[in-house]
Formats: sequence, C-alpha cells, structure tokens
Amino acid sequence: MTNKKTENVEAANESTQQTGMQILAQYVRDLSFENPGAPNFAAANSPSVNVSANVGARKFSDTDYEVSLKFKIEAKVEDDNVQFIAELDYCGVFRLINTPEDEVRSTLLVEAPRQLFPFARRVLADATRDGGYPPIMLDPIDFKELYDQGDNQPATSDNKMDDKEIN
Repeated sequence: MTNKKTENVEAANESTQQTGMQILAQYVRDLSFENPGAPNFAAANSPSVNVSANVGARKFSDTDYEVSLKFKIEAKVEDDNVQFIAELDYCGVFRLINTPEDEVRSTLLVEAPRQLFPFARRVLADATRDGGYPPIMLDPIDFKELYDQGDNQPATSDNKMDDKEIN
C-alpha cells in the first residue's frame, strides 16, 4: 500500500528534474586545406568566398549523441581560379539529461551546434591564416532560425538525423 504523500513527493521530484546537456568530447574529425592559388601575391584581387555548412546528429545510446558541423569554404578570384578550398568536419559528443523526447531533435540541431560553432570557427580561421590568407572569420549562424525553417521531421531509423544545410 502506497502513501499518498509519498506519491505526491515522487511526482514533484519527477517534474522538477533538471534537463541539461553535457559536452563529453569535441574533436576535428576531418580537416582539409587545398591551396592551388599559392603563392598569391596579388593582394588587390580579393577572392569571392562561398561558405556552406551542414549540421547532423547521430545517436550513440539512449542519452549520448554525436553532433557534426561540416563546413566547406571555397575562395575564387575573377577568372574563376580557385585560390583555396577549406573543409572541416567538427564534432562533439553530447549527453542529454532528462530531455523530453519531443525536444531531443531541436536540442541536438540548435543548442549543440551553438556550443561547437566557436571552436570550428577558430579551426577554419587558423587553417586559412596558415595557408597564407587573411583568417576567415565566419559570421555567427542562427541555428534556431534554420531549424525553424526546416522540416523538423523525426530521426530516421538508422539513428541518424538528417543533415541541415546552411548557406
């Protein structure tokens, strides 16, 4: 026989459990810098820079997920000559704590990339600087707006969430 007071306390404890997200690891999975335009002594020729990005997530366990930010930056000068191509796959492993099932996807595709972005930005800035160009300083990305514009479909059966492309 259960005590009514005990049931109320247990219910209150369940409703007040804090939700959260822990970053277990961050790492560069893949980094490539191709520099066919080197040496580029024509400083007056400012290259046009095209940046694309993707966000993806995959499930490791009931609470742990890997989130990946993939960037591709291509710089060209007037005659469509490629100066450099930088590609980065920057990942983090996140543990979700007491996150309701209907919030998992948005947490992984909005909040987790917000945590990873400054680190990925620094890696790309360093790579372009080390390649002999001014460092590429990516503008902040509003992951929430991009998520809201997306289709917000549930995770696929292979434990992988669809990549979201950001241009």
